[in-house]
Amino acid sequence: MNYNFKQKIIDNLIVFMLLMSAGGLLFVFNRNLSYLVFFIILGIAFLFFGGKLIKSKVHAAIITFLVLGLLFFLSYIFAVKEQSDKEYLYYLMVVFCSGLTYLFFSNNRSNEIFIERIYLVLKVIVFHSLFNFLAFFIIGNNLTLITSTYHECETFFNIFFYTTERGMMTLFGVEFCRNQGLFWEPGVLQGFLNIFFFLEAFIFKRNRWLLFLVSFLIITTYSTTGLAILLLQGGIFIYSEFKGNKVLLPLMGLLIIPIYMVFSINIDAKVQGEKEASFQKRLFDLIQPLFIASEHPLKGIGLDSDQFQKIRTEFHFSSNILQVLKDQVGVISTVKGTDKGCTNSITFLFAAMGFPTGILFLVMLFKQNIVNEKKKLFFLIVSLSVMSEPLLFRPFFFIFIISGFAHIFYKITSHKKQLA
Repeated sequence: MNYNFKQKIIDNLIVFMLLMSAGGLLFVFNRNLSYLVFFIILGIAFLFFGGKLIKSKVHAAIITFLVLGLLFFLSYIFAVKEQSDKEYLYYLMVVFCSGLTYLFFSNNRSNEIFIERIYLVLKVIVFHSLFNFLAFFIIGNNLTLITSTYHECETFFNIFFYTTERGMMTLFGVEFCRNQGLFWEPGVLQGFLNIFFFLEAFIFKRNRWLLFLVSFLIITTYSTTGLAILLLQGGIFIYSEFKGNKVLLPLMGLLIIPIYMVFSINIDAKVQGEKEASFQKRLFDLIQPLFIASEHPLKGIGLDSDQFQKIRTEFHFSSNILQVLKDQVGVISTVKGTDKGCTNSITFLFAAMGFPTGILFLVMLFKQNIVNEKKKLFFLIVSLSVMSEPLLFRPFFFIFIISGFAHIFYKITSHKKQLA
């Protein structure tokens, strides 16, 4: 297939918008306009940079849209309290945005090209996050506050971004601002850095020194989840390379030691130190939605975030549950309630849509048809990332669920066509 420069440019634009839609500040501060631009780019791509639509893939996409539309409609109809029409329209927009992106690449390109574009844009994000971290030591006193309805941060000419109010850290005697790159929170950046680590380590294998760079950058996010995923990937990488590269292995082994040290310091600070509130909130977001889901196991309570926050404010654990948690896990949950949203996308999914739909979505995430090498590890990386940030219902992450549905329906429609 002739893959020219103009096609690469439009594909890079699509992937950039796809990545930014999952926690990027571009979408945080300009959500409606950004989605409009995204859809316009997709429209231009289909009209001028795509080929003839393949019927079986279009049919699979239509069935996917219908099934997901039905699931969201049932969630809306059977919700415990009245739901916001705007919020459900947003979820449908995410479905169409993810679905059209997947249809474009599956119909006109290949998985290899799609992953290649993701890898390239992620590499740009990696180097931007490097400059973002280093620049703070020079421009830290020359930042401007920017705000929106739901978020505020400081910026240097909309190139570098920081949240100094809660992001300042001191590690090994060095004071720095947690690295958030182009995203609204360091925990979001770590997810993309870990995905890049995965692509470089296990799929592309082009420049092993990039693994050292991205490992350092994950440390600069000072994200507990990010460090845990990095340790997991690093261990698997060292094991897989054990016989192949005698020079790289000792270096990677030495890298694991400081990563583990930072991880240990991070854990201590969050479990019983000054950052305990962050750990307790995430523990609460892990546990409480599951108990809410247990009271509404089939249909959930609905996806409306405002209604979810009202319900969780009124929902309290019994002392017996807290005692069992302490006895079995050795962790005490000190948060009794909250009126804030849920940071855990998966437990929110169960609470909002019920266990059948939640399990179905996770199965489709596992069966995604975009990254086909080391699928179990990739599933684990994505799952852990969305369990620490509300990202599952964002186009970049939801596209993997879309691909799982579409691939199954494509095989069904293709098989029927062969029988006919």
